[in-house]
Amino acid sequence: MTTATEYDTMIEGFRAAGAGLVRVSYPFEGCAVVSMHDPARLNALSGPLTVRLRDELERAIANPAVRAIVLTGEGGAFSAGGDLRLMRDTAWPLLATHDGTTALWRWIRTQFGGIVRLIAQSDKPFIAAVDGPAAGVGLSFALACDLVLVSTRARLVSAFGRIGLVPEVGISWLLTRRLGHARAFELFVSGEPLSGEDAVRLGLANAAHAPEALEEAAFGWVRKILALPEHAVRMTKPLLRGAADMAWPHAILAEEFAEPNCFTTAAHREVVSAMLEKRSGSRT
Repeated sequence: MTTATEYDTMIEGFRAAGAGLVRVSYPFEGCAVVSMHDPARLNALSGPLTVRLRDELERAIANPAVRAIVLTGEGGAFSAGGDLRLMRDTAWPLLATHDGTTALWRWIRTQFGGIVRLIAQSDKPFIAAVDGPAAGVGLSFALACDLVLVSTRARLVSAFGRIGLVPEVGISWLLTRRLGHARAFELFVSGEPLSGEDAVRLGLANAAHAPEALEEAAFGWVRKILALPEHAVRMTKPLLRGAADMAWPHAILAEEFAEPNCFTTAAHREVVSAMLEKRSGSRT
């Protein structure tokens, strides 16, 4: 029988084994870069890497000095997706326990799904910098971000069908809203990789860059975010996320309740006053 204690022990074992598999850097004030680091395996989402990634994302979100987070992978890959050995050595045995599918449900919901929720539900903006392959759950992580930048050697793969699985951790929602049913189904059935340029053309990515320019492109967006009043960015993200599934009257109502709060901030008043002073000075 897999008890809560046994499950927690498994998670702690993964956490201990994951040292060095996720790296966090702070290239300049306000920016955190969270990098998956298992290049020999194309940053496949093993148990140790996944648990460490969730931990580090939680820390970055909780850090008051961090205003924007870049999610990326090292060694010429974003992430090859779910680790096949994790499926064989951990997922299959979990199904044979007294808890049956609910044990595996817990992993998918709190780890894979937990990472996607952290990205989507945090008020802090996330920028995915995708170099090389982003497949399966790894692709889900990238597409959950607020901005998706890809390199010209990026390969986006929805490969669930090839291993007898369905799309998971929110990717069916993301793909159908960006591509429609027919295109999303095409990607699932074909399993063919999309190039970085194709991802931009289809609206899955914002821009494609040469591999050596990808990091600086991500930093450029971070700097644009940092140039805005912090409250405006943090309030806009949930507004935009929610608006996609709201009826128009509900969306405009949410904006109407949010906007008066902005008028009370010093940042709003200072920027408006400076603009008015500049305009007044240009007329004299």
